[in-house]
Amino acid sequence: MSVDNKKEIEQGFLILRSITKTYKEKLVLSLQELKIGEGEFFSIVGPSGSGKSTLLSILSGVEEPSSGQIFLKGSDITLIPAEQRPTAMVFQSLSLFPHMTIGQNIEYPLKIKKIDKINRKKRAIELLNLLRLNSDFYEKRITECSGGERQRVAIARVLAYDPEVLFLDEPLSALDYRLRKTLEVELKDLHKRTGKTFIYVTHSLEEAMIMSDRIAIMRDGEVIQIDKPEDIYLKPADKFVANFLGETNILPIKNSFQENKLEIITNSKNINENVFAPPNTKINDGYLIIRPECIEFKESENEKTSSIEIRITNDYFLGSKICYVGDYNGIQITIERPREEKFIYKDDQDIKIYWK
Repeated sequence: MSVDNKKEIEQGFLILRSITKTYKEKLVLSLQELKIGEGEFFSIVGPSGSGKSTLLSILSGVEEPSSGQIFLKGSDITLIPAEQRPTAMVFQSLSLFPHMTIGQNIEYPLKIKKIDKINRKKRAIELLNLLRLNSDFYEKRITECSGGERQRVAIARVLAYDPEVLFLDEPLSALDYRLRKTLEVELKDLHKRTGKTFIYVTHSLEEAMIMSDRIAIMRDGEVIQIDKPEDIYLKPADKFVANFLGETNILPIKNSFQENKLEIITNSKNINENVFAPPNTKINDGYLIIRPECIEFKESENEKTSSIEIRITNDYFLGSKICYVGDYNGIQITIERPREEKFIYKDDQDIKIYWK
């Protein structure tokens, strides 16, 4: 290892370099480099089969990579098994012991370390309080707990190991919507209070956006984009990322050869509509991404405002906002406006919409 290379590794906390994984001669993971900072809440997101679970297995030591290296605080841990690493995992299934009390579940790692009974209980009570479960839970059975309480117990047991890195493998996926929302906030709060490095795997970008410092989006065994949540939302790397973010408007475009203008491509041969290009756009063919909340019915005074004419086909009341669905020459357009900006339209009426 060169001096420069060693220095670079020592400056990082958790670094993966040139990682690949092959199953039966099929390449399922290929990662050039990934750096995760100490104390970071880092999420790995992607659809089924994207490679996120394989990456987590390699990160945690459950599996070895086919090639490449993993460094933790400058030390090569590539071939060190999971049980010998300063890391711990919260599985989707939780893997709690039903025959034990909550206190015994949390104390299990401490018992393995041969911590005496008094200090084990003291630490278990501390962790219960940290997870916002009062000391009465110490004597309860796992079967007496709700889904959310079991999640907290599983995290408390993992924290009893005092890991430097905490891996969470889709821990909220089996819970109902309201409980997931509650635990998302609690996990983010717990991350701040513990200062641990959290690496969170999920298929839900919404979960990751709420909790993460940075997000890695995967597709076909590769990382497509790593960014802060707001940058992924506002500056998706490609059409796949934009689509993965949920409801959005994707318009095929090409260079119109007019200054600062792009031509929208539609199925209609009679349409040749030009709109303003985003700043610093240099493109011949690609896609223009317009978020539903960025579209308005009222014309802006901004001279760089773009507009197209659509026909609204439906609207949906969504509590604090209203979603409108329209047709633009065969392309579906979705618009979201605040509830108080309800727009009255007539069937078969063509409406102009605007965006900056």
